[in-house]
Amino acid sequence: MSNYGAAELAAAFRTVRKNTIQVAEDIPEDKYDYVAAPGVKSISAQLRHIAFIPMMFYDMHRDRHVTTLQGYDFGAIVGRAAAEEQKPRNKAEIIALLNAEGERFASWLQSLSPEFLDETFTDPMGQNPRTRFESLLGAKEHEMHHRAQLMLIERLLGIVPHLTRQREERVRQRQAQAVGATASATA
Repeated sequence: MSNYGAAELAAAFRTVRKNTIQVAEDIPEDKYDYVAAPGVKSISAQLRHIAFIPMMFYDMHRDRHVTTLQGYDFGAIVGRAAAEEQKPRNKAEIIALLNAEGERFASWLQSLSPEFLDETFTDPMGQNPRTRFESLLGAKEHEMHHRAQLMLIERLLGIVPHLTRQREERVRQRQAQAVGATASATA
């Protein structure tokens, strides 16, 4: 069995954040206030939310080092994150924030010991123990969830998402190679 630890967790988070930043770069700034449906965050608000996802993980695991979520004040940390998210920022500032906060979180992840990642904590009922590692994977999963929403919004705006463009280019290259191989074989 391969060992997936702090270095791999950090590398995976960096990859996810790199893709989120590419989405942020691909969307024109004049579309950052676009809201896809009532009750949905604007592109700008979604990107600012993504930038501050790590706050809860820092609070639970680094700052408070919780062993149980019994009595944990989710409202307080959500409120702190929301206050940061509400600060207006332009496209360049959001991209810089995504870069800086993403690297800060990835560097922290990379610093974690196997013992820390193996520690367990329980749910608000004091049951269902899970590891810090499992919880920290949630930061990446949460970001991927919101990035998928942004990629759908890109489609609504007529933008082909970068991961789709990359896949389509690989298909074109394979097709060209196949045609070249066939031409060489018949020559």
